[in-house]
Amino acid sequence: MNWPNRLTLLRLLLTVGVVATLSMEFHPAKTLALLLFSAAAITDFLDGWIARKHSLVTPFGQLMDPLADKILMAAVFICLIPAIPAWVVIAIISREFLITGLRLLAAGQGTVLAAEKLGKHKTIWQIVTAVWMLLLLAWPEWIPIPLPGVVHILTDILIAVTVVLTLYSGMAYLARHRALLR
Repeated sequence: MNWPNRLTLLRLLLTVGVVATLSMEFHPAKTLALLLFSAAAITDFLDGWIARKHSLVTPFGQLMDPLADKILMAAVFICLIPAIPAWVVIAIISREFLITGLRLLAAGQGTVLAAEKLGKHKTIWQIVTAVWMLLLLAWPEWIPIPLPGVVHILTDILIAVTVVLTLYSGMAYLARHRALLR
């Protein structure tokens, strides 16, 4: 098993750690969840970079890398539902299922649908949003004072940008590959 594939499997293990620590009440559980999620997000970048740079792209990696990404993001957003409205999480996860379904449909017809630049931007915004929300959850573990009101405004803006970009990138991807749906 090559290094990119090991990093993909590590991301799955880190996802378990993120969910576990977000589900527990101990000091500093939320800080640990933030660190584990950040490490998982870094593996997302590294596995693709290493695979492309060293020509280590494998069928396992082509299947498991995007799947591990979706599992990580779905898991963290589901765990964040108390802090993020459920409809936002449903919109994000629905987009991921729709695009995955489209890719499976294409694969069944012998076509590979690669990730696109807009989808990569969407992923970056989702990661930034998750890190921000985890940071807000971890904040009281470091400094037990209330956050200023501007933080809540920034949070709402960040969530709005993420949702809009997630939905827009999904619709654009579906529109670009609408011939597969016929």
